[in-house]
Amino acid sequence: MRRSRSFWWIVGGLILLLAAACLAGYNFLQDKNGEKTAQSALSEIQAQISTSADAKPQQMQENDLYAEYVADMPQEEVLIEIDGYTYLGYLSIPSLDLELPVLSEWSYPNLRVAPCRYGGTVADGNLMIAAHNYRSHFGRIGELVSGDAIYFTDGSGTVHEYEVIQSELIAGHDVPAMEANAESWDLTLFTCTWSGRNRVTVRAVEVQKDNHTLTVPQETITP
Repeated sequence: MRRSRSFWWIVGGLILLLAAACLAGYNFLQDKNGEKTAQSALSEIQAQISTSADAKPQQMQENDLYAEYVADMPQEEVLIEIDGYTYLGYLSIPSLDLELPVLSEWSYPNLRVAPCRYGGTVADGNLMIAAHNYRSHFGRIGELVSGDAIYFTDGSGTVHEYEVIQSELIAGHDVPAMEANAESWDLTLFTCTWSGRNRVTVRAVEVQKDNHTLTVPQETITP
């Protein structure tokens, strides 16, 4: 009887190990597929943005008033279509050696392709971006620390610089906590932990280049 129990315990353990190995292999393949798809889209986005910038009148590019001209333009999003997907722009995170395209709308199928806008806009200063925890996507954003730089290049080619203020863990089901005070943060990046129980959440504010200061939410300032 004891031998029979031991045998089935061993069989059960082997089945669990096999299942874990299959899951790890599946996640690895998903990661690689996501990396390949995202990098292909990134190259096309950068090429389209570069072409668009080159098409601007040369005299305007050389004019000192060009920056003022851009600032006075309507804050309309420029979206980029590639292979049936609509992209908002792309993210660059130097400290993680990461550069990724960002889809304009989120869905579970879209998340397999690239990070997605969860809500908000760059113009309104409340952009939220979600991604899978693939190592090639947002799997390492938990390594970001206060002061790290994040860049977002929108569809028009404008580069927005952000500085990380804090990183936190939020319960996976706690959507109100994720969206709380969203207006206080210019940029939020988040992904699930491997267990799926929590969300690694990074909050950042945009660097104001006109006076080289940061707009920091008051609740983050401690005496």
